[in-house]
Amino acid sequence: MALLITDECINCDVCEPECPNGAITQGDQIYIIDPNLCTECVGHFDTPQCVEVCPVDCIPKDPAHEESQEQLYQKYLVLVGKA
Repeated sequence: MALLITDECINCDVCEPECPNGAITQGDQIYIIDPNLCTECVGHFDTPQCVEVCPVDCIPKDPAHEESQEQLYQKYLVLVGKA
């Protein structure tokens, strides 16, 4: 499942450069995660890097975009051009 940045985001700018897929961008009020690009860092890292660096713990799993580990891995392969 993709991740989601909640409105508790303080716009600290640390998550965006950590995303290996470029899924995080600045929105109107807070940072946002594109669920089509988010793989929860599957294929790149063992844990989601944005969650690791977030100082306010505002990046939960997005219940509107449920995906299995295999689906996330397949998305990763497409994004890096290996599929």
